[in-house]
Amino acid sequence: MNQIDPTPPRDSLLGLSQRLPPSNIAAEQALLGALLANNKAYERVAEFLIPDHFTDPINGRIYQAIVRRVEAGQLADAITLKAEFEHSGILDEVGGTAYLAQLLTAMVGIINAGEYGKAIHDAWIRRQLIDIGETVVNNAFGLNPELDGGSQIEAAEETLFRLATDKGQDGGFVTFERALTDAIGIAEKAFHRTGAVAGLTTGLRDLDKKTGGMHPSDLLILAGRPAMGKTALATKIAFGAARFLMQEAREKGAGTQPKGSVAIFSLEMSAEQLATRLLSEESRVSGERIRRGEIGQKEFDRFVQVSRELQTLPLHIDDTPAISLSAMRTRCRRLHRTKGLSLVVVDYLQLMRPAVGTKPDNRVLEISMITQGLKALAKELAIPVLALSQLSRQVESREDKRPQLSDLRESGSIEQDADAVMFVYRDEYYLQQRMPKQIGFDTGDKYQTALEKWQRDMDQVHNKAELLLEKQRHGPTGKVDLFFEGEFTRFADLDTVHGG
Repeated sequence: MNQIDPTPPRDSLLGLSQRLPPSNIAAEQALLGALLANNKAYERVAEFLIPDHFTDPINGRIYQAIVRRVEAGQLADAITLKAEFEHSGILDEVGGTAYLAQLLTAMVGIINAGEYGKAIHDAWIRRQLIDIGETVVNNAFGLNPELDGGSQIEAAEETLFRLATDKGQDGGFVTFERALTDAIGIAEKAFHRTGAVAGLTTGLRDLDKKTGGMHPSDLLILAGRPAMGKTALATKIAFGAARFLMQEAREKGAGTQPKGSVAIFSLEMSAEQLATRLLSEESRVSGERIRRGEIGQKEFDRFVQVSRELQTLPLHIDDTPAISLSAMRTRCRRLHRTKGLSLVVVDYLQLMRPAVGTKPDNRVLEISMITQGLKALAKELAIPVLALSQLSRQVESREDKRPQLSDLRESGSIEQDADAVMFVYRDEYYLQQRMPKQIGFDTGDKYQTALEKWQRDMDQVHNKAELLLEKQRHGPTGKVDLFFEGEFTRFADLDTVHGG
């Protein structure tokens, strides 16, 4: 019995290797001729074309010389460039400065300069894709043993993303009429919504009043020292947004799916731990008692009932530890494409890795790349991104331990890239640690007086938290008072009477 040889025929591989990379020399010469004939033609290609896009390096050098003179306000034609090229000898390979005259004859028409530029640019993109493909194949064959299969996928996606975003054709001006229409659309949404929230609700009334909700393309930073409740507050916001999306879908009719979803990247806690925390908060059953199994039948039934309600919410958790920026971007795009995406929560950014293939020189630069990447993700998908951040220990050395912008770790890049920076602070946590001890007092009366004063102070801050809005591009800064139940790690609006 004849066995099938899995090796492809040598001739087919040889044919692939002998293919010439995409190029359009005729378009390059025609464009250069158009530019030499009329420098105004440069306006048609200036936004997206650079010398590196040319296949022929000599054509690229000529284009570079033309651009340099045009942008300096000088005339760039065959005569003015002749002296420069005679001195450098760049054109010797193509027949000297006579090549400039030859380019003028290659010109078909100045009006076609933009099309020539696009043809040159398209050929360059195709060459880049071929280079990326060769790198992917070589790495898959084991050229770089440090990269496993998953890392190779991330590296390839990152390279393709950079090519897609840096190719120079995206963006451009938006007419003021279009910008006004979009602004009116946002205001109209706020007008029709309860509470006048223009963006996506946080589930916290007073915070929504201060910010107008979470807005598309915004990077929001929520920071605090350990034990302040950063994860609990972020989970509350994610839960509030998911519940709002579900409620919005139900109002449109039974069976209507939410138009978006909420993604939580939990780098510190597992998905199971995060789910337990949500269940504890909603069912009012202590998470610690849940883990120990110290709950009665009535509490367990409530626990199960709440879990059934929660599982319908458009909430997705990814607990990949030390996830890279490129992997996060890929997963967000996939979720955006398949189920819609309205909010991304990252807990927390110091545990993230920068994009695969990048090697920052120091930690500050690494955090800067991560925050810039998260801001780019928010803009690309037109969604808010809420990222948690640690604070430096210098907070603990001050008498007033309320955080400031300077307390952010690697604060320069985080503060610069963020559209809003919020700090969660609980006075109760620090006051609890300052409980008077009898050994520190001469008499029992002094100790009792100090203890009573401490108790009064504790009563004033019990179950209270502060959300300090230190930076906001779209509105005022200030303090938002919140209610906090430590037993259930639950944040809520602060009212005179706390309902369920």
